[in-house]
Amino acid sequence: MTREPGDGLLVLAATPLGDARDASVRFREALAAADVVAAEDTRRLRALAAALDVPVRGRVVSHYDAVEAARLPGLLDDVRSGRTVLVVTDAGMPAVSDPGYRLVAAAAAEGLPVTCLPGPSAVTTALVLSGLPVERFCFEGFAPRRGGERRRWLETLVAEPRAVVFFESPHRLAETLAAAVEVLGADRAAAVCRELTKVHEEVLRGPVAELAAWAQEGPVRGEITVVLAGAAPAAAPSVGSLVGAVHERVADGERLKDAVAAVATRPGCRSVISTRRHSPIGERRVGSFRSLIVNAQGQRSRP
Repeated sequence: MTREPGDGLLVLAATPLGDARDASVRFREALAAADVVAAEDTRRLRALAAALDVPVRGRVVSHYDAVEAARLPGLLDDVRSGRTVLVVTDAGMPAVSDPGYRLVAAAAAEGLPVTCLPGPSAVTTALVLSGLPVERFCFEGFAPRRGGERRRWLETLVAEPRAVVFFESPHRLAETLAAAVEVLGADRAAAVCRELTKVHEEVLRGPVAELAAWAQEGPVRGEITVVLAGAAPAAAPSVGSLVGAVHERVADGERLKDAVAAVATRPGCRSVISTRRHSPIGERRVGSFRSLIVNAQGQRSRP
């Protein structure tokens, strides 16, 4: 990053999850040199600085969810005025389920310089420790608190092929895992990571039903990160089952064209169509599938 003398800078820095020794050299230097430190919890920041034996010479301001919007104009003005503003959270990386993204977006919109000091992250740490295939993954933040919303959220993950990582409160973990058993199935592989990098770090791996039973025994304490394995690829349905599904929809009054289009979007249907007609996806895919249905209907009607 090229900066002119006197230019301000917004710096987002990862902080240790639980072991102060994980703080990077660059973070220590930035903490000592920043003109302003925007901290999610100012008391935790000062405790971390004391553990690192780093003097905080800059102005310290709180920067948690409830005041993030109110702090925005002042912090942007600090950067405009040539100051270095360091943004930190209680643990891990700012803007990842923590305050920070609004400030980055506003600074970027104005063309103000923004940089990041990489470091500890509960997301990547849990993925590595899960023992699950995590070449591709998605991060879902905190699981929804309410039962109905939580169930609808889990339903969106039924066919998700990527590993899924999310945060959960220890007090709601048992409910969330029990709901996962109902929606995702008892055998979906998962890992529950507790107190990562801390003295009482614990990682439990196994089918989600076993993890739900463990959580039900309780009480569960500490910071929780959950990793779910991606869904196994859906088995390709037989042409006969697809024909039957179309017949059911037509019997209920749906037009053949619409019924075919709907059934053609089912998981695994693409492989059946490609194998039988070598057609690409899109309108040709549906048209080819309709030909399969019509042919099958003709065969059914023969004496």
